[in-house]
Amino acid sequence: MRPNSRAMQSRSRLQSILATLALHVGAAALIGYFAYHAYTGDHGLVAKRSYEQELAQLETELAELKTRRQAIEHKVSLLAANQLDPDLLDEEGRRQLNFVHDDDLVLLRRK
Repeated sequence: MRPNSRAMQSRSRLQSILATLALHVGAAALIGYFAYHAYTGDHGLVAKRSYEQELAQLETELAELKTRRQAIEHKVSLLAANQLDPDLLDEEGRRQLNFVHDDDLVLLRRK
């Protein structure tokens, strides 16, 4: 048996352990990198929550706009030539021309 063979064997065993350790540390770092970006990245879990909050807000706004649109469409349908409402026409004309009838009660509001 050679005197240096034992040192070689322990050195190669040490290299094997260090290589395995480096591989595990590298794999853990890679997994940590992807986990971090999966949580905080542009398309991660935090971004998903903010997208869901924005979606809920936009859906609420859409419902309000649909309600306003229906009210405006109803008002426009009352102004159609074939079914003109004389009261609505009188009210709209007075409002736009800033006129008041003698029998009207006027309430002033502060804006």
